[in-house]
Amino acid sequence: MKTFKLGGIHPGENKLSAGAAIEILPLPTQVCIPVSQNLGAPSKVVVEKGAVIRTGQLIAKGEAFISSNVHSSVSGKVTKIDSVIDTSGYKRPAVYIDVEGDEWEESIDRSQDIISDIRLSREEIISRLNETGIVGLGGATFPSHVKLMIPEGKKAEYLLINGVECEPYLTSDHRLMLERGREMMIGVKILMKGLNVTKAYIGIERNKPDAIDHLLKISAEFPGIEIIPLKVKYPQGGEKQLIKAVLNREVPSGKLPIEVGCVVNNVGTALAVYEAVQKNKPLIDRVVTVTGKSLKKPSNLLVRIGTPVNQLIDFAGGLPEDTGKVINGGPMMGKALTSLEVPVVKGTSGILILPENESRRIPVINCIRCARCISVCPMGLEPVLLAQLSENQVYEAAEKEHILDCIECGSCQYTCPAGRPLLDYLRLGKNKVGVIIRNRGKK
Repeated sequence: MKTFKLGGIHPGENKLSAGAAIEILPLPTQVCIPVSQNLGAPSKVVVEKGAVIRTGQLIAKGEAFISSNVHSSVSGKVTKIDSVIDTSGYKRPAVYIDVEGDEWEESIDRSQDIISDIRLSREEIISRLNETGIVGLGGATFPSHVKLMIPEGKKAEYLLINGVECEPYLTSDHRLMLERGREMMIGVKILMKGLNVTKAYIGIERNKPDAIDHLLKISAEFPGIEIIPLKVKYPQGGEKQLIKAVLNREVPSGKLPIEVGCVVNNVGTALAVYEAVQKNKPLIDRVVTVTGKSLKKPSNLLVRIGTPVNQLIDFAGGLPEDTGKVINGGPMMGKALTSLEVPVVKGTSGILILPENESRRIPVINCIRCARCISVCPMGLEPVLLAQLSENQVYEAAEKEHILDCIECGSCQYTCPAGRPLLDYLRLGKNKVGVIIRNRGKK
């Protein structure tokens, strides 16, 4: 059975919401839309306080090469342009809009008709994705139009679509494949045209047999797209692990997938690409899993960008009394929220409510040199060494030991019997090394 070879773990899946069909969350009374929702430079606000705007209207323009446009997810009046604490705990500039009705931009096709014929050229596809603010919905939020602009001297051979969803608890991609599979497949064909490739693979873990069967049936109508069932193993959804599992190609240290002729996109991104190209719809909503063992109604919700997280929790039955932490994302790579009023953004894949007895870390003791963290690292790194270097602020040595290759999957910390905060130090070290490298380039 196909999988990556190096490291990996098997945490409990806890896919509590896998059987919950996607529901549309009612519109909030106000949205707060951060203008930095992508990897790269923040966007520039192009609306003013008091402006009356429509759903789908541009409110912030991405002017840098790696940046992305941001659109209003609702219609109403701009009440203020201020800062907001985002899901990572940082203050970000944002546009606040009081919701009044739901008047959409007339250029957006809101019909339920599925449009199969791809009429835009490769250049027009790239331009449309730029205009509509499409970013990667698997977590990294890299601008999708940039991914299709292959650097000179490189060539894309294969498109890989990530339908793995290996993070415990999360099920939004699973439901998308079941309920919007045909549109997603057309999105894959659009991405293939944008990359000028003739072969695409959709990798799905075997714990989603219904999604595999469903897409296998649909794929008969889409030559060049192959469904690849994969062994259940975390972090199978890492792009380098996915490439290794599907094609047995290894991305070199410090390099991107294009080095081995691959481009990787998420299934949610493929659906957003379909809506952008075939319907002219900007990225103004996304499916978010709201889940937890004590939650009354684990759900998959179609949510407008900018909606406060507490409204998703209320819809799913309210905050359980035994709540210890609320996590943005899954338990392995997610981060605890400091407030339930933070807005949903393009990169919000799930909201996980952990009970108190599961949210406490085990007591930290001295490293016992068991090397478990090394054996499970899917990147072949030495997490214990990198954590020690970061803790002691020896960042130059951490750079030489390839800390930037860390994908922050959390496998090392999950398996550490000493309770060492390895992932915390790895994230800190990566940040510091990144600053050092950027400053080095300015000299």
